[in-house]
Formats: sequence, structure tokens, C-alpha cells
Amino acid sequence: MKVIKTNSYQETSQKAAEIVAEQIKSKPDSVLGLATGSSPIGMYDELVKMDLDFSKITSVNLDEYYGLAPENDQSYRYFMNEHLFDRVNIRKECTFVPDGLTADPEKHCAEYDQKIIDLGGIDLQVLGMGLNGHIGFNEPGESFPVGTHLVTLEESTIEANSRFFASKEEVPTQALSMGLKQIMNSRKIVLIVHGKAKEATLEKALNGPVTPHLPASILQLHPDVTVVCSFNE
Repeated sequence: MKVIKTNSYQETSQKAAEIVAEQIKSKPDSVLGLATGSSPIGMYDELVKMDLDFSKITSVNLDEYYGLAPENDQSYRYFMNEHLFDRVNIRKECTFVPDGLTADPEKHCAEYDQKIIDLGGIDLQVLGMGLNGHIGFNEPGESFPVGTHLVTLEESTIEANSRFFASKEEVPTQALSMGLKQIMNSRKIVLIVHGKAKEATLEKALNGPVTPHLPASILQLHPDVTVVCSFNE
């Protein structure tokens, strides 16, 4: 595991973007696993500035709020369109985000996992980490979630995400999330962590016991993880 500590969110974003850019240049038809939330926004801005060729790229997103339509401005499909897809030459039909309106979550989740398998797996997975150590929406629990699944969000996650909504009551209480099997099967992983509040959690995740009570700790078992972090802001 490689850990890159930077002095600012801007520098963290630049370093993470350089890693993704290198993947795109070295394998133009890469399958990228993409994340949402505040952590990767700066990275997406940097990638847009690099004027990369996304025409052969396929993407699969980690998660989506359950109950939100793609057109909802708080959905993760909307987020990805706004921050990356509408700003580069990626083919929209090659961008995959879980369907927040699916009538059969179990079936849809199984199909999402199969889609990733059919694509040949994820070449590079981008991750953020929540205050409680979740990656994707894989929340702390008694076991590591394996496949894509419908998850009930922890109160701390709802509280953290409420800043994006008009009120806490508007935050969905469930989400569809890629499980840890597909994440861990990714050939490379870049984890973006920013903010003093996450420093202690990251320390435990990287150096403490591997436990489902701290989902990010499972990354210790992956052969190619780069952590890009900053705690000065």
C-alpha cells in the first residue's frame, strides 16, 4: 500500500487525477470504478483540465440513493453528469450507475455485479471514505458485504450527507451499493481522504485490525492501493 500525504485538498485532487490519467493513457479502454461525494470532485475537475480521451472508457459507479430518479439533482447519476460525464467525451451508454428506481433491488444488484464481470472487471477503482470508515455505502457491520446490495444508511452517514440536501429529512435512508467483492477484485484502487475529522479513522483503517466494523480496513488486503490524503484543511 502506498500512502501519499499532501498539504491541501487541491494537491490531493491533482495527485489522484494523475493516477487516473495514467490509467487512461496506458489503457485507453479501461473500466473505471467511480465514486461520488465531496472527496473526488476536485479530482474530476483536474481530469477535465487534462483534456484526456475518454472515448473508449467504460465506467461503473459505486452507488446510488434508493428512491431517487436520475434527473433528481441529488442523485449520483446527476452528480456524475455534472462533474464529469457532460464535460468529457465519454459515451453515456458506457457509463453505469445503479438504478435508484428499480422495482426489484435484489435482481438489479445481481445484474449490476454480472455487468461488472462481463466488462472484465474494474481496472482502477476510485474510493472515498466516510467518517465511520465506510467505502461506497458499505456501512460498518458484523460482516463484509460481498455483492451489490440495498443498504440502510447509518445515522452518521445521513447526517454527513444532509449538507447536500435542503434538510436532513430529505436524505434517503437507503442506497444501492457495490459490495466489497467487486471493489477488492479491482486491479488498482485509489482512496481519496481529506479533512482532519477523518485522520484517526484512516489511521485505524490502514494500521489497525481488518474488521467489518471499519469497512475501509479491508483495503489492507488488496495488492495495489494508493491512498492520497490531506488533513491540513
